[in-house]
Amino acid sequence: MKGNRAALRYAKAILSLAQDKNLTKEVNGDMVLINETMDKSSDLRNFLKSPVTKNSIKKSALLEIFKNVNPMTAQLLEVLLQNNRIDILWLVTSNFMDLFNELNGVQKAVVTTAVPLSPAMEMKVQRKVKELTGNEAEIKNFIDPGIIGGFILRVGDIQYNGSVDAQLKTLKREFKNNTYVSKLN
Repeated sequence: MKGNRAALRYAKAILSLAQDKNLTKEVNGDMVLINETMDKSSDLRNFLKSPVTKNSIKKSALLEIFKNVNPMTAQLLEVLLQNNRIDILWLVTSNFMDLFNELNGVQKAVVTTAVPLSPAMEMKVQRKVKELTGNEAEIKNFIDPGIIGGFILRVGDIQYNGSVDAQLKTLKREFKNNTYVSKLN
């Protein structure tokens, strides 16, 4: 993705600064807020990418939208604007959150389900991830009605497929390999 290396450099720099001033949790909270806001608003992403809009307008809009952020985060916004890199803000926040999680031993767990996870199910998944990896996990839930039921869990390079769709495919393969059933067709 375009700008990812630069975004990683900015994320590392802001994390290092935040560590020096013992503000990593506060800055991470700001990064999560900015990332979620941009994730939900394609208009904001397009506004920041627009070469037609002046940086002064972008700055005032960002400072109004994110007026309660830590001064260090506001300074990051200012630096990105000055360097004409505000279009990679979403990538910077994403990279920062990944680095912060890595620093704190928190992995990303992706759970694909047919319906949204309930808080009780999320706790069970969290326990399973801790049991498998020994670390906490940040859980991201994707909804895919195509798996019919059950779930698919991915943590790092570990994948567990407990979906109904996978179980049906396994049964189908077993029936095809069964000599008695295959002779009936």
